[in-house]
Amino acid sequence: MSARIPVTAVCGPVLDFHVRLAPGARAPGRLLATMDECGIGRAVLCAGGTMPLEQLSRFLVEGGHIESDADNDAVLRACAASNGRLIPSYFANPHRDPEHYRKAAADFRAVEISPAVHGVPLADPRTARLVEVAGEAGHSVYTVCLERPGSTVADLVALASRHPRVPFVLGHAGIGNIDLYAVERIAPLANVSLETSGGYTCVARAAVDRLGADRVLFGSEAPLQHPEVELAKLRCLRLGDDWQKIHGGNARRLLGLEEPE
Repeated sequence: MSARIPVTAVCGPVLDFHVRLAPGARAPGRLLATMDECGIGRAVLCAGGTMPLEQLSRFLVEGGHIESDADNDAVLRACAASNGRLIPSYFANPHRDPEHYRKAAADFRAVEISPAVHGVPLADPRTARLVEVAGEAGHSVYTVCLERPGSTVADLVALASRHPRVPFVLGHAGIGNIDLYAVERIAPLANVSLETSGGYTCVARAAVDRLGADRVLFGSEAPLQHPEVELAKLRCLRLGDDWQKIHGGNARRLLGLEEPE
């Protein structure tokens, strides 16, 4: 059996739109090593480790939240030491005054707002105030929806409709593995893209067909999910020329990064 050809050899550089910084001093090195293994050149890094995974899992099912900040300073340190390979995304805390985000925004390229972690719905005025800061900073807003009042895909659609100049990214391909309805709901809004981690291949296919390749972003959720799993999922779609957009071009546009030579 012949060795698998690295993805970069046939598809160009890959930019992973969604990875997390695990706790611990060795976490950045392990993440970069995994990226090397998978042929990923760069990745958007957001804080992880806000709580034990068992606790987050329980919150997702039963409800609950924390009010403490994610470690955005650790993200900046990891990115500064990565020779440009890790791109910082701010993990906003809606329990804080939005001025806290505003003061830090220039050091980051994007923002994440998480109802699952902080428990503040997308329909809450505190979330809207953070989105306003994102608009001022030129940041895209990454969020994961929940099947919970105020934080559904419909609530994201309503929020994005009120802020048409702010780019939004629906994380994890919607709610659950097979959220074709999410693709349908966000389709009319040009300022909402879909990030593919976690969803089934059929959802990624529907996103490309219904939204267009310009609104689909490769993300892995590393280190919780191995990037090779997510890359393999999208290879099955036989994306052709659309690969370059989904695996890097769209991300560079949202992040305001220069195109590769």
